[in-house]
Amino acid sequence: MKALQWIKYLAIVVVVLVTSWPARGQIVVTEDKYKFNADSIRREFDNQPFFSLYKDNYFTIGTAIGSKPTSSNSDVKFQISIQQRLTKSVLPGHSYLYLFYSQKAMWNVFQESLPFYDLNFNPGIGISKLVIMKGRLVGKLTLMIEHESNGRDSIADRSWNKLSLSGEAYIDPQFMVHAKYWIPLIDSKHNRDILKYSGIYQAGFQILTLNDKWVFDATLVKRQGWNLNFNTIIQVGYRLNHKSNQFLMLQYYNGYGECLLDYNKFHSRLRIGLLIRPKFFSDF
Repeated sequence: MKALQWIKYLAIVVVVLVTSWPARGQIVVTEDKYKFNADSIRREFDNQPFFSLYKDNYFTIGTAIGSKPTSSNSDVKFQISIQQRLTKSVLPGHSYLYLFYSQKAMWNVFQESLPFYDLNFNPGIGISKLVIMKGRLVGKLTLMIEHESNGRDSIADRSWNKLSLSGEAYIDPQFMVHAKYWIPLIDSKHNRDILKYSGIYQAGFQILTLNDKWVFDATLVKRQGWNLNFNTIIQVGYRLNHKSNQFLMLQYYNGYGECLLDYNKFHSRLRIGLLIRPKFFSDF
């Protein structure tokens, strides 16, 4: 019952964030004749490719903060994330159904034979609804079922499933806030305590400069417990070309759960690399 109360609470918070700024929050469609027409905004979205990026895609290299870089504390981290929209926004409430898949890798490139340390697989299915106020797109709400595991066996096995509710809201075209809460189903006996480290909900924001050159985002993942214990992810990106979605990125991770194998080990790492962002929404 407590989990259901949390979901209701998060839903209220997300809706308030989405609807509190109807005059400013907006993603203006390109054609003036569609500017104040909700159906035309949905049409603009439906006409986009069914296959697209989902979360941030990146390839980074980095090391631990506060210690001398070595082959054991330096690595490459990359993520590939895609989605396939299964329907247009024709489901009840003008929602749409989609599949997604993300894969994150921790790669020990500075060690002999360049072994992959951990691979995390994150497939799922979700239903999303665009939030349109006064003819302007101000956000999105999503309910999804997702699985995450590292494909290992024996004592290295890590796996859990989540029923997640998330929302993004554009306070204005340069400022977006997001939140996500999940109900877990932990099916591996080797990570029963994962909520203490990988968290129970997250929230954050994203800022894009007026010239669209710089992007800054921060995400806090609340670990289980009543104390102020968060995993912190901060990214700063510089757009390489004003017509592209590629950025030179600096990424800072501080906390637990960076990868499933080491979900209960603390990491503080700084990485630099290439970031490729979805052009419409970036999920978190």
